[in-house]
Amino acid sequence: MKATAKDLRFHSKELIDSVSRGEEVVITFRGKPCAKLVPFRKMNDKNDENELFGMWKDNDAFENVDAHVRNLRKNRVQ
Repeated sequence: MKATAKDLRFHSKELIDSVSRGEEVVITFRGKPCAKLVPFRKMNDKNDENELFGMWKDNDAFENVDAHVRNLRKNRVQ
């Protein structure tokens, strides 16, 4: 579903109702998409994992990931 910024201002309740039914609403400003309203999902769901968790797990380029990350950060703060 598409809605304008003016629709968002004056019809926010109807747009939120649409989102609560599972629809995604693209908000346009001057004819160009600028935002998207999507249903909120709780992070505590058992099937929901943070996509960044374990991103280094299967990376064979580094044996010790902790040492590599510390080496990257060593010049930042002293």
